[in-house]
Amino acid sequence: MTELRFDNRVAVVTGAGRGLGREYALLLAARGAKVVVNDSGGAMDGHGTDTGPAEQVAGEIRCAGGEAVACTESVANAEGGQAIIDAALDRYGRVDVLIHNAGNVRRAPLSQMSYADFDAVLDVHLRGAFHVVRAAFPVMCDAGYGRVVLTSSIGGLYGNADVANYAAAKAGIIGLSHVVALEGAAHGVVCNVIVPGAVTRMADGLDTSAYPPMGPELVAPVVGWLAHENCSITGESLIAIAGRVARVVLAETPGVYQPSWSIEAVGERIDEIRDASAPVVFPVVPSGHADHIAYSFAMATREGSGHA
Repeated sequence: MTELRFDNRVAVVTGAGRGLGREYALLLAARGAKVVVNDSGGAMDGHGTDTGPAEQVAGEIRCAGGEAVACTESVANAEGGQAIIDAALDRYGRVDVLIHNAGNVRRAPLSQMSYADFDAVLDVHLRGAFHVVRAAFPVMCDAGYGRVVLTSSIGGLYGNADVANYAAAKAGIIGLSHVVALEGAAHGVVCNVIVPGAVTRMADGLDTSAYPPMGPELVAPVVGWLAHENCSITGESLIAIAGRVARVVLAETPGVYQPSWSIEAVGERIDEIRDASAPVVFPVVPSGHADHIAYSFAMATREGSGHA
């Protein structure tokens, strides 16, 4: 099996000072990438700054013979996002790979969550993704090449108690990634989502004693493939948890057509409406949005004309 390498590629990894991001940065660097190690060094709730984590990882890469530069700007604002991408352009003259992994957590029941805590988490995860993508995307399009990997979570897919802010941000990232994939398709820019599960400091306070092995090293190769020029998918999401790698699929039931509806009719036919025995999937690229509409319109035209 030929080793997949990143020689002459420049990668930006946010949240790379610890945990998953650190593992991504080290792996790409070991395979030849020049890496911008971004991390503001804050606490898990986002408070504070510390130049140490980013500098340490960049130093590890350089000591191993690789090339890396530390960047401690925050993804939480547009200026920070631009500065992170500028760090790559100023040092290496290009950006080939963008992995947005930076994150924070502020837990509270929905009925008690403050607006400040809701915004603080969206600022890093969702707005942070936009801030770095917005700065990198035109550069990648002009170069005719790019690999973007954004980070969602199981909480973004299925929700979780006490993290409405985190769940909303992680779900939003999937929508953002679809637009990046759609608009980037004509320019050689590929965008996918990683849905990782790993024991990192984000799991502090949780009882993980019964968990199987699920360190960051089980996630990093999946992100590495999504970041590589050989990546053959776009507009998709891959799960990586405890050695299991899977694809997330957004699917619809075939649905039920009627020329008119009442509240009672919806209730009477809800089992048919929800029947997922023959799911319908519309790939994001090249035209999931239009394909969804065309499918629905075709059903209305076909069944409405009495030819069903």
